[in-house]
Amino acid sequence: MKNWENGMARKIFGYPLMALALTACVTINIYFPAAAAEEAARTIVRDVLKGEESDAPSAPIQGDKESHQLRAGPLMVALGLLLENLVPAAQAAQADININTPGIRAIRASMQGRQSSLAPFYRSGAIGFDNNGSIRVRDLGAVGLADRNRLKKLVADENADRAKLYSEMAKANGHPEWQADVRATFAKVWVEEAPAGYWYQGSDGAWRQR
Repeated sequence: MKNWENGMARKIFGYPLMALALTACVTINIYFPAAAAEEAARTIVRDVLKGEESDAPSAPIQGDKESHQLRAGPLMVALGLLLENLVPAAQAAQADININTPGIRAIRASMQGRQSSLAPFYRSGAIGFDNNGSIRVRDLGAVGLADRNRLKKLVADENADRAKLYSEMAKANGHPEWQADVRATFAKVWVEEAPAGYWYQGSDGAWRQR
């Protein structure tokens, strides 16, 4: 009798706890994969700042994966399948950070092609990386009158491409709501990968030179 009671107690309390643990394992992956996103951003930023065409399409960046496996009987297997169907968004979040879509490749090519035109303005200090993942004119006086309109157009086109890139990366990985996180990740990486002498804006809004 006592063994039967113990068995029933395990069923009553054990399965809900296992279900809760399994749910946590599935849903934990919905959070923004910061490390994988930073690796992806670094790949793109390095290519853009070099202004070089890639010889081959970039492979998807392998994101961090955390394996959660529970040894269980048929009941827990069935429960796991049920939870997978109940939380498809969480399952989708387990995908790697993908930077190899046609849209992302087109944006990267556009930015790479513009880099040689922007580089002299970066070096002169006329423009710099702002703290929001974009670029900004910081000293128009460093630019001759004949080149000012051209610079303004270059900055506008670059920022349009960057905005599209951040949006496309979030959507390509099944999470449009990650766009702000993607932008913040790029804002950090642009500064870290900038060549010496380039200007950037700190979190306090002040401009500093690399």
